[in-house]
Amino acid sequence: MQAEKDKIKSDIKSLLPGELQAELTAMGEPKFRAKQVFRWLARGVRSFEEMTDLPKSLREKLGEAFFLTPPTVERKQVSAIDGTVKYLWRLGDGNRVESVVMRYEHGNTVCVSTEVGCAMGCAFCASTLGGKVRNLAASEILDQVIFSELDSGCKISNIVLMGIGEPLDNFDSVLRFLRLVNDPDGMNIGMRHISLSTCGLAEKIDKLAQLDLQLTLSVSLHAPDNETRSKIMPVNRAYDVETLLAACRRYFERTGRRISFEYAMIRDVNDTPAHAKLLGDRLAGTGCHVNLIPLNDVPESALKPSTPETLRRFIASLEKRGINVTVRRKLGPDIEASCGQLRRGMEKKEK
Repeated sequence: MQAEKDKIKSDIKSLLPGELQAELTAMGEPKFRAKQVFRWLARGVRSFEEMTDLPKSLREKLGEAFFLTPPTVERKQVSAIDGTVKYLWRLGDGNRVESVVMRYEHGNTVCVSTEVGCAMGCAFCASTLGGKVRNLAASEILDQVIFSELDSGCKISNIVLMGIGEPLDNFDSVLRFLRLVNDPDGMNIGMRHISLSTCGLAEKIDKLAQLDLQLTLSVSLHAPDNETRSKIMPVNRAYDVETLLAACRRYFERTGRRISFEYAMIRDVNDTPAHAKLLGDRLAGTGCHVNLIPLNDVPESALKPSTPETLRRFIASLEKRGINVTVRRKLGPDIEASCGQLRRGMEKKEK
């Protein structure tokens, strides 16, 4: 009976402030109540009864009309090396997603998931091994930020949408999340402190560019030629390298925001001198940034990370073309901090 009642309730935490105000006004409540409720939601309340400055009658009405989506910590790992914290969250329907809190000198960053599983099929990623289960609601993405901050005790100042799932494949919920987390009455995290990573859905990049959100766009390129990229990233068969890079140029022209290209270094696959030269040719003069990523070992994959010497040669080749290059620092190596590993491990144990 309770389950049937819950089906008719609405997801209050996914409502934008104006939508929340309209809902409460329809209930006969004054407009100022919406701001009170919105602020409580951003604090991570797990029940409407925790909203102690609201009249009891309103709390009861909220409980009858809406549901909350707080996740529970199924597993938490803290790196003894660098303090990175990884969470495996259990959602209300029993599905799991991951978040990672990373400590940097410039502030604490949380990496959040946008889908349960992933449909993109990248050969080097653990997130996609079980396929895509469903999209996350805006509230479920937001909850990862709120509850990661509350549980870890780390004030979150930066967000990266680089966890499980393809953010642009869940475009509407991700956009709603961005507006919610950016709101001054919510967590008030500025768009310039948010990075969104995509494997290259070109038409969605164009759609995002039209919104001029001033966030940082990170594009998972991982190969400069179609033959190599199609082997490790099936999405390239729909949006080849030329189509993707054209969309990236349009994004830069529209927003003025420099794009970061993610490039996982995979031994004898995409790390040869020829790959480095072609990547340099394609990106030279674009004002972009290339972030080289030492590949994480995934037990189910035969792919292995490039050697340190290969990595050094690759960097030198790109820098010779005037391209800004960094190597991503590997955080939490002792806690399976790379995307999808913890969720996958738990699912294998249950089979």
